[in-house]
Amino acid sequence: MDALLTALADPARWRLVSLLAQRPRSVGVLAQLAEARQPQTTKHLQALERAGLVTSERTGQRRVYALRAEALRELAAELTRLADAADHVGTYELYTDSVQSERRAANEAGWADGRSFTFLRSLPGNPELVWRYLTEPDLLTHWWTPEDLRVSELTFQARPGGRIVQEYRDAEDADGSDVVVGRAEGVVDEALPGSRLAYRLSPLLPDGGTAFTAHVVFALQSTDTGVDLDVRYRITHSTVDSADFIAGIEIGFGQSLDKLAADITRRSTP
Repeated sequence: MDALLTALADPARWRLVSLLAQRPRSVGVLAQLAEARQPQTTKHLQALERAGLVTSERTGQRRVYALRAEALRELAAELTRLADAADHVGTYELYTDSVQSERRAANEAGWADGRSFTFLRSLPGNPELVWRYLTEPDLLTHWWTPEDLRVSELTFQARPGGRIVQEYRDAEDADGSDVVVGRAEGVVDEALPGSRLAYRLSPLLPDGGTAFTAHVVFALQSTDTGVDLDVRYRITHSTVDSADFIAGIEIGFGQSLDKLAADITRRSTP
């Protein structure tokens, strides 16, 4: 792929590829159409042939070049893959726009109090399985962070008054040498297995103070095809410094729930 991209990086070679996409042509004709000298055109065509983009065949006194469509399709497939992988950049741009908006609004303590978010997911499996994913640390680590992050420390005591600690790092920070991305501490308020889970969780600021308190309620409803998960997320005790945290709730928590759904689907698929 590198050789192919290097070959196409030259505008003169790109022009020759464009001409050969119309039909096979001889070196002399290509030089005329490209308004270039024939020796230089020959060198460009040889570079394209080494890269696997064109083939050539001598016919009488002429050497005729033809474009290899499959090479272009391979390139197109790779570019499509890269474009798909870069889709998250659009999400990041949405987040940065949200950060700026929230920073403008965060002018005094309590500025975001009462703000709420609702998330709905239809999941395969049964309420008991979903409950385990919501409360067991080994399963929580599969999904309880947005994309590109990983849980590095987790305590979840699934009982009223139980302690919660969540710490996460960059997913590529394998040895933990980079800074902690975030940490939150809280307490479980209600735990009805297979039915309802409620807790309070407070993200911590770099100085150890509380950014805000999230009141999160999970309601599980059994259906013919699995479980409907209704999540309610409400903010209290918001500080001026909480704007960056609050800006990421809708996108980040939504991504976490998508990871939950994907992991349960994989587990439930025969």
